[in-house]
Formats: sequence, C-alpha cells, structure tokens
Amino acid sequence: MRQALEQLLTPYGQQHLLTFWDELTPAERDALAAQIQQIDFAEIARLRSLADQQTDWLALARRAESPPAFRRSHGGESISASAARARGDEALARGQLGSILVAGGQGTRLGWPHPKGTYPIGPVSDSSLFRILFERLLALGRHYGVGMPLYLMTSPATHAETVEYLEAQQRFGLSADDLHFFCQAQMPAVDAASGRLLLEDKGRLALSPDGHGGMLAALVRSGGLADMARRGLRHVFYLQVDNPLLRVADPEFVGYHLLSGSEMSTQVVAKREPRDKVGNVVSVDGRLRIIEYSDLPDEAAKERQPDGSLKIWAGNTAAHLFERDFLERVQAAATALPFHVARKKVPYVETVGDRRGQRVEPAEPNAIKFERFIFDLLPEARRAIVMEVDAPREFTPVKNGPGAAADSPETVRATMIALHAEWLQAAGAEMAPGVPVEIGPLFALEADDLAGKIPTGLRVTQPMFFDGSQG
Repeated sequence: MRQALEQLLTPYGQQHLLTFWDELTPAERDALAAQIQQIDFAEIARLRSLADQQTDWLALARRAESPPAFRRSHGGESISASAARARGDEALARGQLGSILVAGGQGTRLGWPHPKGTYPIGPVSDSSLFRILFERLLALGRHYGVGMPLYLMTSPATHAETVEYLEAQQRFGLSADDLHFFCQAQMPAVDAASGRLLLEDKGRLALSPDGHGGMLAALVRSGGLADMARRGLRHVFYLQVDNPLLRVADPEFVGYHLLSGSEMSTQVVAKREPRDKVGNVVSVDGRLRIIEYSDLPDEAAKERQPDGSLKIWAGNTAAHLFERDFLERVQAAATALPFHVARKKVPYVETVGDRRGQRVEPAEPNAIKFERFIFDLLPEARRAIVMEVDAPREFTPVKNGPGAAADSPETVRATMIALHAEWLQAAGAEMAPGVPVEIGPLFALEADDLAGKIPTGLRVTQPMFFDGSQG
C-alpha cells in the first residue's frame, strides 16, 4: 500500500504525508490512505496558485449599482406585497417548495462543544436553534396542508451527533420521510510557504469543510437533488442555522421571486453603517454578486446617494430562494462555485527537521484553506432579485459568544423577547415591564396568528412560553 501511495504523492511533492507511516497501526494506515486517495492533488496545486491573484475591489465597487430590489420603505414597485403574498401562498399550497438547512458548524464561538443547531437560544423555553427552525417548517406545512421536505447539510465533525440529536427529539415532529441528511465534503489545508499539505496528527490530514458553497455538490452526491425532482419540488429555500427569527419560506418572498421570474433571490437588510459586517449585494454589469465586507474599500463603502442613503446598501442575510431547474443547470458547471482561498492559523505536526513529530501551534496565519460560497451562484442566474427584510424582526443571527455587543446569545434573546412582547400587546395582552416572553412557531408564526388565541384581559407578570407543540 505504501508504494502505491508514494507513486500517487511523488509527482506533487507530497511524500511527507507518509513520514510517520511506520509508527501507525494498520487501522490508522487505512484511514490515512483513504484520506490521501480522496484528494485531487492536481486541483490542489491549481487552487494554490490562486492565492497570489488579486481582485481590484475598488474598480469593481465603482461599477456596482443597486440590485433589483423590493424595499420595505420605498413605494412604486411593479409587484405589490399583496400580489406577492397571494402567489407565494399558491406555490406553498401546491407543495412545490422544499428547504435546505446548512448546519455543519459547531458552537465553538458560543462555548458550546456540540453542533451549533443544538444550542439553546429560546429566552424562556431554552429551545434549540434546530427546534425553532424545524417547528417553523412544521407550522408552515400544517397551515398549507402539505409536507415540507427538509434537506439538512452536516459536516463530518457534526454529522453523527446531529442525526442522533434530531432522532432523539423525533425530528421535532417533522416526518422521517421529509428529512434528508447529507454531509459536506472537506478540503486539505496547505502550508502557505511550501505548498505541502499539513498533517493534523501523524495519521490524519488537516482537513476542514469546503464552505457553505459545497452544499450543491454534496446535495447532488447524496441524491438530494434527484429526490427533489421525484417529489415535484420546483422551488428551494436555503437557510443557515444561526437565525432563530428567520421567516422560513416566507410566502411574500416566494411570491416576489416567482412573479419576477427570478432563478435565485436573496433576502437582504438595509445596512446601518458603511462598515457593517455583512456581504454587500450589488449589481455589476447586469449580474448580481456579493462583495464581502472585508473586501469592500472604505471609499466605496462610504459613498452615498443624493438623498444621503448608502449607495452600497444591501446586506446579505444568507437566506436564498432557488429554482430547482437552476440548481440542476449550474451543478455541472465547474465555474459556478469556484474555490476561494483564505489564510488561516492551522495547527499541524511537523514532518522535517529538529521539530519532527512535534505539534506546532502557529501564532500567525501559516496555511491556505479552500472554501466555496453559495452566493457565487448569483451571477450565474439569468435573473436575480433581492427583497429587503426588517432586521430586528427577521435577521438576528447568533454568531458571537456570550457577552459580545452584537449577535450574541443575550442580544438575540432580547430581540426575541421584544418582538414577541410586541405581538402579545397587539393582540390585547397587558405586559408587565421586563418580563421575558417567547412564542413558539407552532403557536404563531406571525403577529396575526395570535388572533383568537390570547385570552381577553391576559396580563403577563411572569416568564411565559406560548407553546403550540401539543396541538
């Protein structure tokens, strides 16, 4: 086996991956060999050459225009909100929509050593992110009288625990037939100076998930895209696991997408500040694309319109809607989801010199990682639109650890409490100051759903969780 591996590695100068072969057990050798055989070394060599390529982001930003958008505060759109809602209702009632939930990350930043979707975020119930999002789908299905198929992407690090957790919770009511698990691929980390692949330990490569853009290839490999066609699903809502206030498959959003003839649509928020840490959705040469906040030059970020608003205003929320036909068309195109390179600190086991066999914890970025981004599909769409959503009500992701000033568990819970208190007051309830409340998706997906459910004269004086999971 070793000889065959050396023949594979030698043309690419990667023989060092077998440095500790003689120290490994037979099982460890098999595992390392399997990892090596899965690597496309020619592709890795090609991708490494991208690390030195530079994009003129300022020149690109200067050509950027506002994307075709349905704005919350701007009238005169060609499609009314009521028409969009009606069209979305129709598509959902016909059972034409499925969802993809990207949930491969761990809760490391949150101090949570488990899949991020299992993190308890409910301010009263301690409901996990998974529970809230699953119940949103279940509530939609009940409302429209249809199944709501979910295709859930894990990573090798989270797959087993995610499946075990959701099965133990009986998928929070979602039918087993409506939940399709699939696992994203991994890419090796490459030493930035030498181009050599790094070893995480003596018998294992340093690997990391290939980014949320790896979703499409993984979905195809797993048979998920074919399953969508078998079920007759025509539209696919894409979401990430960190936003408990996301209106999953919002019928208004679905309607705008369909009535516009869009192949890929994106929910956005209006940026409050030029340097907000969100991807910037723009139109360049008639095609939508995203300029990451880290790539947007200050000069372009601060540019304003005559009315004082930001020229580059649309912040990506990572909620998209695809036509299934579009995904089928682009999945075979090698250029549709290119790899991006990022320089990161990657611990590794040294294979040469006096430190051979020692674990190295670099103080500075030492390695190149390769990732795909799902938003790179935007310019591939023949038509694409964006719809603005209200950030405090629909976009409050938990991204940072406890105590952070924004996007932390505390700020997300506070936002949930404020929104749900507002709903209850609008329904006639009297709220005592500072009392935490939470409304489960199965009880109400939006404020109007509370009609007839709140007792007359209700006064909330202690923490309350309005839970509809019992029917």
